[in-house]
Amino acid sequence: MEFSQYQTNALLSITNRPPLVFTEGQGMWMTDHTGKRYLDYLQGWAVNCLGHAPQCIQDALAMQAKRLINPSPAFYNAPSIELATLLVENSCFDRVFFASSGAEANEGAIKLARKWGKKNKNSRGVDRYEIITFDHSFHGRTLATMSASGKAGWDTIFAPQVPGFFKAELNSLDSVAKLITDKTVAVMLEPVQGEGGVLPATREFMQALRALTKKHDLLLIVDEVQTGMGRTGELFAYQLSDVAPDIMTLGKGIGGGVPLAAMLCREEVACFEPGDQGGTYNGNPLMTAVGVAVANALLQPGFLQSVKDKGEYMRAELLKLCDRHGLQGERGEGLLRALKLGKDIGPKIVETARDMGPVGLLLNSPRPDLLRFMPALNVTQEEIDQMVSMLSDVLKRLGH
Repeated sequence: MEFSQYQTNALLSITNRPPLVFTEGQGMWMTDHTGKRYLDYLQGWAVNCLGHAPQCIQDALAMQAKRLINPSPAFYNAPSIELATLLVENSCFDRVFFASSGAEANEGAIKLARKWGKKNKNSRGVDRYEIITFDHSFHGRTLATMSASGKAGWDTIFAPQVPGFFKAELNSLDSVAKLITDKTVAVMLEPVQGEGGVLPATREFMQALRALTKKHDLLLIVDEVQTGMGRTGELFAYQLSDVAPDIMTLGKGIGGGVPLAAMLCREEVACFEPGDQGGTYNGNPLMTAVGVAVANALLQPGFLQSVKDKGEYMRAELLKLCDRHGLQGERGEGLLRALKLGKDIGPKIVETARDMGPVGLLLNSPRPDLLRFMPALNVTQEEIDQMVSMLSDVLKRLGH
């Protein structure tokens, strides 16, 4: 079927899409409408943590679809209870709220923090609602999460912004301390700023930030929509720094490709009352059954260690690529990595890699001088080697 036969005009244009229609996916590979195959290092923007169409997700969807799809959040269902229990047993949190997207989970975290701030007023009896976030951060595309984000230009797109968010500098404790007022209720950050260019918070900063928030009776919120569910080699990225946050959000990898997200909190922070939070699809058994299958796969003995090992292998291979082509270096955690190009050639690399034949390579350039890699967590060493080889060919074609 020719691309022109697809009636794409019916879709609202929200991004510049290439003239491709993907029809199949398996593991690290996708196939388009012409039959061309692509090695996929986007994986739905770190969503497909087990790759495309893993058997465990196929089985979970098929089995649960025959039983119960959505009884409404007004009732308990078994898969949501099982998944919540798995998350609590493997984290420092006590309670779980399920959602459908990372932005929705982050909205829930903001609402919970503000509700806690109303119940825990400052010494003058004033509500606390201000949240300190960070430059270059990304928390979602709702009005509140865009306001919380530190993405350049977002303060004017849908102005006026939701008030109460103030931006600090990642890995600078002084910049956080200067923003604390008697109205501050929380500090919210990504342990690795993915959209900002794969910028990790240092272990020392995370530990000092936890100490600072405790000193001022502030909540620490970690947005692990991209870093959670094994992406960094730990089940959750906060575990890299040996800290215990108050609230955590999850998305992307928790559903392995289906729309599922979660907000977790400690018991002392769980102050929502009936009617404060909800959503038609929250915690529905079809999605949470998939979440159970994903979590069980990640918790298999040796799986997370394999993510660490492959992350180190990819790091070493990317550094070799830097030496060969005169690039600046790489950074990241686990299998969330970035290649620093030193010049604004990222979009051209993405386009050339995608269109090369007979096999394409799917890459992401969140900034023009950088490439981001988000493979499936079960990517093989051979598929890492193949990506590096293909990328080297692309760089040669572009004269680098």
